[in-house]
Amino acid sequence: MADLHVELVAADRNVWSGEAHLVVARTSSGDIGIMAGHQPVLGVLESGPVTIRTSDGGTVVAAVHGGFLSFADNKLSLLAEVAELADEIDPQRAERALARAKSEDDDAAQRRADVRMRAVAAK
Repeated sequence: MADLHVELVAADRNVWSGEAHLVVARTSSGDIGIMAGHQPVLGVLESGPVTIRTSDGGTVVAAVHGGFLSFADNKLSLLAEVAELADEIDPQRAERALARAKSEDDDAAQRRADVRMRAVAAK
């Protein structure tokens, strides 16, 4: 199976880079799966988990909040406003943030906390 090179970058750091078979992300047009040989694409990232199936058989999951996705020549760039690997997320802290956002009726904070919870569940 052919591979593609993936770079997941947040505004403040390089989150993950490596070779992968498949990347699934949420765009403003819906969920998209990118594999080697995909047609070039440019999309707006929506908040949601990004799943990377690595070349060595592993899975990397990240919570992504906004940004852009660009694919050409078997190179995928995910340029996120905010991104964190599921392994970096404290599930109890994310649950508390979700509960607090719901009690304060803060839709934006609720969406961020929900994405973090979904990323942890998907890993």
